[in-house]
Amino acid sequence: MQFLRPIEEKFYNPAAVNADALLFQRKDIQALLIPLMLEQLLNSLMGMFDTVMVTSVGSAAVSAVSLVDSVNNLIIQIFSALAAGGVIICSQYLGRNERENAIESARQLVLVVAFLSVSISVLCAVFNRPLLRLIFGSVEDDVMAGSVIYFGITLISFPVSSLFSCGSAFFRAGGNSRFPMIISVIGNAMNIAGNAVLIFVFDMGIAGAALSTLASRIFCFIAVFIALRNDRNAIYIRRYRTRPHWGTIKRILTISVPSGLENGMFQFGKLAIQSTVSTLPTYAIAAQALTVIFENVNGVAGIGVGLGLMTIVGQTLGAGRREEAKFYIVKLTELSYLVILLSCLAVLAISKPVMLLSGLEERSADLCFSMLCFITIVKPLVWPPSFTIPYGLRAAGDVRYSMLLSSLSMWIFRVATVVILIRGLHMGPLAVWIGMAVDWCVRAVFFVIRFHGGKWLKHEVI
Repeated sequence: MQFLRPIEEKFYNPAAVNADALLFQRKDIQALLIPLMLEQLLNSLMGMFDTVMVTSVGSAAVSAVSLVDSVNNLIIQIFSALAAGGVIICSQYLGRNERENAIESARQLVLVVAFLSVSISVLCAVFNRPLLRLIFGSVEDDVMAGSVIYFGITLISFPVSSLFSCGSAFFRAGGNSRFPMIISVIGNAMNIAGNAVLIFVFDMGIAGAALSTLASRIFCFIAVFIALRNDRNAIYIRRYRTRPHWGTIKRILTISVPSGLENGMFQFGKLAIQSTVSTLPTYAIAAQALTVIFENVNGVAGIGVGLGLMTIVGQTLGAGRREEAKFYIVKLTELSYLVILLSCLAVLAISKPVMLLSGLEERSADLCFSMLCFITIVKPLVWPPSFTIPYGLRAAGDVRYSMLLSSLSMWIFRVATVVILIRGLHMGPLAVWIGMAVDWCVRAVFFVIRFHGGKWLKHEVI
């Protein structure tokens, strides 16, 4: 993309970047990013097929799964952020060739995540129905009944899902994204097969979908932690009984907590939006549920690029190569523009057949397609600067700025817009995506300014 060179030079110094001596050459970046993008894509496609299978149970079942998944995603994303914070520290240690410190940081992260995730799972089990009633209010009785069943089973998977995120992150920190991809794909295939058997053969409905999800997550956790015992990995873990090392834990939490709060506030904002959407008719909730699945799919390649960027920038800064870190952020943001555009167009092309296959009623299908058209126009324009750049900034330890900007933008612009449009002006679920567009535009402007200013490079992570 030579025509972009004049713009690129405003963000990094080309004279300070030796193309022949880059820490990550093109083949290294491809080896890291391609499995990550494929993993994210296949996971989302499996999620789409999962939802299609649940639609056979009825619109109330789809609505229940959609509502509960918004809670599940809130919790899982918080722990994924904790894992990502650990990866930043591990990557910088590996970039500095301090493998033992990276391994010790990994052990301490596992200890923290295991304790917190088990605690959250127990609390959710105790307050299952009251928690769902508090969040979603007066949804229809059949939707609430399905939600209680689905949440009661899937909450058991919080610890194993959180630890799987940690294990996968350790592999990625060492530059190996292929193995977690393989395990994730196998796990998702098991989930689909389990759905087919439990829903269609044993007629277990929502409970069958939840049990299948739980079993696949347990498999992924076991497979990754068995593989982590191999000392040929950049990071390996053989001892699980370890004493807390408070200095290391504090260092991890300094990075992880702001990232976890950012993800938590972001997901909690989406939860507040979902609560507003739950006041709409069931056909509109079902349309919104499938649109969310489509929107997840058309963004996964960009997320894969961002996850890879964290490893690349982390190791590069650990090696003391600041201009090179800027170079990677610019180049991978350009790549995000391309993959997001292609993903959005591909998802739009397959959306009609998927809706037909799902058996979604005509009103829901028409509404879903109109919302997806809006997303396809907006997302390729503003998603990359509002999400890919922050991955690089976080890898440098600039987590507080990202947390504050993302949280404020989410609540001031997205949530407020949605609540006004739906509750005040009685607009349908398209309001969700209008609020999303406003939020992304604000994020994009401020993250570009932050990156250009260079303050994000002044943090000491290790």
